[in-house]
Amino acid sequence: MPRRPLVLTGGPAVGKTTTGRTLAAARPAAAFIDLDDVRQFVVAGHAPVWEPDGPRQTALAVRSACAVARNLLAEGFDVVLADVLDPGTAAAYRAELPGVLLVHLRVPFVEASRRAATRPVWLTEEEFAWLHRRDAADPPAVDVRLDVGGMDLPAQVAAVEEVWGRG
Repeated sequence: MPRRPLVLTGGPAVGKTTTGRTLAAARPAAAFIDLDDVRQFVVAGHAPVWEPDGPRQTALAVRSACAVARNLLAEGFDVVLADVLDPGTAAAYRAELPGVLLVHLRVPFVEASRRAATRPVWLTEEEFAWLHRRDAADPPAVDVRLDVGGMDLPAQVAAVEEVWGRG
């Protein structure tokens, strides 16, 4: 029987993808779904959340990822998803994946910027800052908020695993 599905959220560069992949890889049968990858399915007409068609495409990506997650869960796989949630997408995950565990990872903006400097650039500085401001100003309703600032990867993974294991 798989664990309840886990969604990791937080602003860019808080460790959602690295933590999620690490957690999934440590399970006997698990999948990791990065919503950035799902959003990239749209190759013509793609719109980020801050553009006019962005909210519609964001909702479509959530529904699509949840459909894949339900299929994986039905086949006995644990599922970890990573996404930058807002109140609307958090509600969509709850509607699409009953029993989902939403965990919000938080680090100070300065630390997120430091972490971002160690990886490929996908967002402009303005987009990066906008997503962090939105996350702070209008945080999603989640089950657990974890301050992971200053944690190395093993500590961050252990903190999330502890929460998910209690699930």
